Amino acid sequence: MKKLFDELSCEVSRYTTRKYSTSFSLGILALKPSIRSAIYAIYGYVRLADEIVDSFHGYDKEKLLKKLKTETYDALEDGISINPILNSFQQTVRQYNIDVQLISQFLHSMEMDLQKIDYNSDLYNEYIYGSAEVVGLMCLQIFTGGNKQQFEELKPFAMKLGSAFQKVNFLRDLKDDYQILGRTYFPSLNMSVFDNRVKAQIEKEIEKEFKEALQGIKKLPGSSIFGVYLAYRYYLSLFEKIKKTSSQHILQQRIRIANSQKLLVAFKSYIRYKSAYF
Repeated sequence: MKKLFDELSCEVSRYTTRKYSTSFSLGILALKPSIRSAIYAIYGYVRLADEIVDSFHGYDKEKLLKKLKTETYDALEDGISINPILNSFQQTVRQYNIDVQLISQFLHSMEMDLQKIDYNSDLYNEYIYGSAEVVGLMCLQIFTGGNKQQFEELKPFAMKLGSAFQKVNFLRDLKDDYQILGRTYFPSLNMSVFDNRVKAQIEKEIEKEFKEALQGIKKLPGSSIFGVYLAYRYYLSLFEKIKKTSSQHILQQRIRIANSQKLLVAFKSYIRYKSAYF
């Protein structure tokens, strides 16, 4: 029975999320159970593409990404894939009528990662839109459950949150992106002169997006508001740690939040949420 395979597909996406991200896993657990599988499916798919361009060294990344792209569109057309992650993803896309253009834009940004690009402001914004903002919009289509008016109202905030998350990732992964992958996303950034002043300029931009995104989180439906708020608080705690870290230290070590600290953040976030102080 295909139902059994569909259940397995959802489990594979859920396990993938838990294996790769404690933060997002805990955030998803704070969502209403009825929408968790759909968010796992999106994360699993996005992670699959990320791994191709970021981790599969020694393999033909371009060929693998092209294969994923072809199989993605085939799965959406056929309504099935023998790849469990793709199968759960296509189910979610079809169930929530997710705009295929968002998927195309995401894959375009993944293709950009395979090129040596000297990012200017336009290319930087193009990459962030495809790699992060559209993922926020996919999730928002699930959160709003087909309410187009609500989706349009919350769309700018979802994009700001995705952008803020991605830019925090850029700062956190600055060392590995530059030294291992040869990438520098921030426009016209000369790594030889990356100092606390340059870092502070980037942080100011991220801080603004976090503040704007919070206004939209407060307007989310009850089924998703705490889960998104929790993910927001996790990333905010990581951002605060990065802000307290010198530019030189960031170039030497990837900044992390311990799991014990994440549990504390979760507890404090729940108290703030229930007290309506967030």
